[in-house]
Amino acid sequence: MSKTETVSARYATLDLWPTADAVEAMFEGQLSAAAAVRSATGAIAAAAQAAADRLRGTRGRLIYVGAGTSGRIAVQDGVELGPTFDWPEDRLLYLLAGGKQAITTSVEDAEDDADEGRKLITGAATSAHDVVIGVAASGQTRFTVAAVEQGRTAGALTIGLAGNPDTALLTSAEHAILLPTGEEVIAGSTRMKAGTAQKIALNLLSTAIMLRLGLVHGNLMVAMRSSNKKLVQRALDIVRSIAGGSAEAAKAALIQTDGDIRTAILVARGFSLDEARAQLSAAGGVLRQALPQRK
Repeated sequence: MSKTETVSARYATLDLWPTADAVEAMFEGQLSAAAAVRSATGAIAAAAQAAADRLRGTRGRLIYVGAGTSGRIAVQDGVELGPTFDWPEDRLLYLLAGGKQAITTSVEDAEDDADEGRKLITGAATSAHDVVIGVAASGQTRFTVAAVEQGRTAGALTIGLAGNPDTALLTSAEHAILLPTGEEVIAGSTRMKAGTAQKIALNLLSTAIMLRLGLVHGNLMVAMRSSNKKLVQRALDIVRSIAGGSAEAAKAALIQTDGDIRTAILVARGFSLDEARAQLSAAGGVLRQALPQRK
């Protein structure tokens, strides 16, 4: 039996515990989940660097694969990349056991369908430009393992996240990320410790990929989408902090560039709109390389 499915004797009478004690035990489990990710930071960094190298340019996709809780956590990670880093929607793909309905409805038997996992990867025309990220607490989910195996056969970079060592997902992926959270407070409820570790690890992985792709300048989100008043103000502050000048000049630059922060920074530094776009394009979208050095 895998560690994530082990029944812990410590919590055998959990239903009889005072609520405060039960909540404290679950909280301790969440802390241990976060600690479990520490041992994986090196593997996460290596996977992020390899993924960024694969995705550099305009062709490759991030393809998230999972079933049940793991699939929903994977989707949650991916959907945040657009607003935060302006990652294109057509460069994101979610392959879930049970299809889109599995995001909000449990389709538990679908996780055993290995043929469907392979079929979806093939149907998506997965290629060497893509990065396939498979997530499974057990590391044995047949749908996810088959999809990752098929992705690797197609030439994609493959990354596997699992909570148990020496499992099929970790051995089939080019980059294996082990998240050893162990037994759950409520036996087998991997939405708890295992899910928390997956969320943290995916946050680190995808953010590091975006960092290496130049979508962060310093520690500022220079590629974010300004979709509400708070973010419009943040965009103004970012333009001013990097380009200098007045709030009025920053606002004018953002209006001229339709809210594109990186281009607005170059406009605020004296480039025309066409020059700014050309400069940024020549730098592969990396603001630090596009900015002229101050004398």
